[in-house]
Amino acid sequence: METIFLTRALLGALALALVVAAVGDWRERLIKNWLTGGIALAAPLLWWANDYALWPNVGVQLILAVSLFVVFLAFFAMGAMGGGDVKLIAALGLWFPIGSMLTLLLVMSILGGALTLAMLLHHKLTRKPGRPEIPYGIAISAAGLWVIFQTIF
Repeated sequence: METIFLTRALLGALALALVVAAVGDWRERLIKNWLTGGIALAAPLLWWANDYALWPNVGVQLILAVSLFVVFLAFFAMGAMGGGDVKLIAALGLWFPIGSMLTLLLVMSILGGALTLAMLLHHKLTRKPGRPEIPYGIAISAAGLWVIFQTIF
């Protein structure tokens, strides 16, 4: 019983952190390093609460997070994604197993596409100069909240 409570409390804290990330990205187009660092550093508490074995459980989470970081670093290098977005996705890779992470990436892609279209339309209608900055952290955070909701309920 205590394990379920601790797991849900940790997921609740993660949900709160994701809301903070989304709000910060909307307001400042920035996801703070202390926030993504805190998310990453809190993941071992979830591993401990769920009695993860060093191998394969923890090892797979670490491989997943590093793989996500490398893949999304390519998007950053192309200018399609901000550094905070990349770090947030990698940090979430420490929290969710592969199946849940695939769900997160799918939901993130759908929401991110809709967000991008809306921001592009707004940018065009308001005739702002330059390229619009897309607060993709909102899509990442919303997808993370989706997975948390699925996990808890």
